[in-house]
Order: sequence, then structure tokens, then C-alpha cells
Amino acid sequence: MCNVKIIFAGVLALLLNLSSVNAAGAQAAAPDYRHAAEPIGTVRQIYDGKLYPDIQVNTFRNIDRLFPTRTVRRGNTLSELPVSATPLQAFSYVVDDQTYDLYDVLSMNRVSAMLIIRNGEILFEQYLLGNDQHTRWMSMSVVKSITATLIGAAIHDGYINSIDDPIVNYLPRFKGSAYDGVSVRHLLQMSSGVAWNETYTDPASDRRRMLEAQISQQPDAILALMATLPRAAEPGTVWNYSTGETQLAGALVLAATGKPVAKYLSEKIWSKVGMQADANWWLQSPNGLEIGGSGLSATLRDYARFGLFLLNDGVIQSAGKKERVLPVGWIEAASSRKVVAGETVNYGYMLWPMHGRSYAAEGIFGQYVFVDPDKKLVVVMLSAQPKPLYRAGLDEYTFLKALSDFFH
Repeated sequence: MCNVKIIFAGVLALLLNLSSVNAAGAQAAAPDYRHAAEPIGTVRQIYDGKLYPDIQVNTFRNIDRLFPTRTVRRGNTLSELPVSATPLQAFSYVVDDQTYDLYDVLSMNRVSAMLIIRNGEILFEQYLLGNDQHTRWMSMSVVKSITATLIGAAIHDGYINSIDDPIVNYLPRFKGSAYDGVSVRHLLQMSSGVAWNETYTDPASDRRRMLEAQISQQPDAILALMATLPRAAEPGTVWNYSTGETQLAGALVLAATGKPVAKYLSEKIWSKVGMQADANWWLQSPNGLEIGGSGLSATLRDYARFGLFLLNDGVIQSAGKKERVLPVGWIEAASSRKVVAGETVNYGYMLWPMHGRSYAAEGIFGQYVFVDPDKKLVVVMLSAQPKPLYRAGLDEYTFLKALSDFFH
């Protein structure tokens, strides 16, 4: 292990929301988006890790051109992020007798943008690889944490009665499938017991079968795939990471609230926390269900505002009023390790627990929204690492712990 030392130096009608749906490629013609005409690759090339570096960057900031999207609308008020009078300086850390600093992290991990906020103020903000403050960047699996957060909001709003409700109460089409007997909690913890192979680069894996269903753009294709999966274990007895289950989570939000997932995200969070820009969210088919585990496109600062929302325990303060969006204790439960069949699993409700009480929403190719409630710290890293599970750069967990430890 590395020695780290800190140096202080289901119902189709519900899906129709035509005014907020963009056809695939619509953003290419948008005159107000600086990157709109850049050449891009394909979604298969993304998951195969077979994109030239410049094309990969272009693709990650133009994902709205790959599939139809639904817009996540911002509100009318911008929440300013003040810049600290004392920006981050003299930060470095040591791994195996080698000293690294922020510039090493940026270059060795091919970071396209980084934002560090502490006590509500920006300590560090940097854009690279041609990005700027208005660039929208691919979330990858960071959006899994957003989808799970919306389930918390739906519980708080009374749309979902209990986290222990069977999902078939809301998604009756799964009665008789391997998901019959799986609860909302099992879904959030990825402990359903349903068989799933997440290998991104294996064309025969369930993850790639899901991707092909998405590429087909046939209504209901992904949920139809999920309904055919066999059971590997009893619900709640094993943990197995499954992007497919985040599609069920999105379907659950739609079925319970009667609202498209992007619209519910806008109503509960995006329009209320002062986001600077609309976001876009991939759809499984034109006017269809959002892709619950990937495909959100948002700016660096807006990802940070979502992190601040989590840091504030799911409470939004605006115009002198506080509004609770999530149940009391939801963030603590969502960000803590779970015990599955007597074994502790390093996973919460689609959030990744880290050191102390800190946690992160994470995505392949190096996407992070990191929150440390004890240090009032939010860090967003957006990256274009060469392969989905690339590990040749500096370890992100080690860097983020070092950064947390830097603040006393």
C-alpha cells in the first residue's frame, strides 16, 4: 500500500415531454455552443477505449450528438460561487517517496477541468484540453448517484412509500422476473441477486448488451433486456455492480412520480440550486426513458453545485428559505458502507464511501464529484483518460484523501 504524507507547503404517455426533447445531433447546429461543430467518435468507440485523444475530448463534450436527449432545465436565479481571497497554494503530497502537486494530477490523469470548493468558496478552478466554463462534459456513472438521489426525493415527496417496498409495486411488468422480490433498497445497493456482467470491453457482457439495446433506440429495449436476466442469488445476499439496475432506478422514478426523470431532476434540484446552464440527459429512445446510469452532460460548476447540494444534506436555501428535498439522514445512509450477507461492502446508495465520512459520485475515464462533509469540501474532476478503467495515472482516492488531510 502507498504511504501518504501531507506536506503543508412503464407508461408511455408519461414519457411524452416533447418541448424538452432534443433529437440526436441537434446540438451540432446550436450556434451558442462553442464545441458544437467538432468531429466526434461513436459510443462503441468510447466503451472500447478506441478513440484518438483529441476525438475523445470532442466526444465527451458533445455527447448530446450521440443520442436523443431530454433537457434538464435550470431556474431563473444563478447561485454565484465566490472565489476565495486565499486560493489554494503550496499543496503537495507524497506517495512512495515521490512528491506530487495539483499540476501533476492534472497532467498525469488527463484532467479536462477541476474545481475545488471549501466553505462555499472556490479555492482552485482550472480548465484544460480546450474546455471552458461553458463546456458541458459527459457524466459517465456520476449520474447513477443523481438517479439514486431522485429516489430519495421521491420517498421524501411520498411518491415511494418506503425504501423497503418491492419494486414490482411500482414496476408491475417485473412480476415473475428475477426482480420479483427485489426491494428499492436492494436496487440502490446493487444487491438484487440478479445476474449481471459489467465488463465494458467484452462485447458479450450484459453491459454491452444494454449498450446495444440503447443504440437500437427501440422503445423499452433496455427494460425488456432486464426482464430476461436470471437470478444468481437471493436478494440482499450478494453485491454486484450493475449499470442495468440504474435503468430500473430511473424507471422507478418515472413510474412513482409520473414525471420524466429529467423533469423531476429539474423540479427538485436543477432549477432550485442556482445552476448556470441547462443539462442534457440521454434517452433510451426518442421521447423515451432517460439512461439512469450514464449520459448526463453538464458544466463543471454545475456538477459542483450538485456536490454542494449533497454537502448541505439535501437542503436548498434560497431567498432566505430552506427547503428539504431529501429525507433526514438520507445522505448519511446513502454515503455509508453497507453490510450485505455479513460482509461490509464499499458502496452506499449508488455513492462510493471513502475516507472518514467522505464519499464520491464516480464515473469511468476519471469523473468525480467528491464531498467531504467534515472539511466542507467539494472537488469535481472531469477527465479524458484513455481507457474506461485506466489506472496508470495518479490514484484519485489517494489524491483526494491527501487534499482533505491538507485542511485542518
